[in-house]
Amino acid sequence: MIKINKKKEGVYIFKLKSTNGRTLLKSVPFSSKDDLDKTLQEIKTKRNLTAKVFERKTTTDGKFLVQLKNSLGETIGSSGLYSSEAGMENGILNIKNSLNTED
Repeated sequence: MIKINKKKEGVYIFKLKSTNGRTLLKSVPFSSKDDLDKTLQEIKTKRNLTAKVFERKTTTDGKFLVQLKNSLGETIGSSGLYSSEAGMENGILNIKNSLNTED
């Protein structure tokens, strides 16, 4: 499920949530609702998200996270931190599954 919020600063963000309500991914701020809608349309129409869309990262303290990229290679969202690489990979699967069930 995708939740869209307008922040006090006038920017829009979205959060991708699992069926149990856990936040899987939080977007970067978008300056307009139109920009956010275009980005959501792009990621929702990519039914077979490839590994190239997800950039895996490791923090200096050994935590793992993933960033979702658009077709231009720009970061559009980031996951929370995972304590293991396997957890991060499972998170990617959850993100893909959640996007594939969006209308």
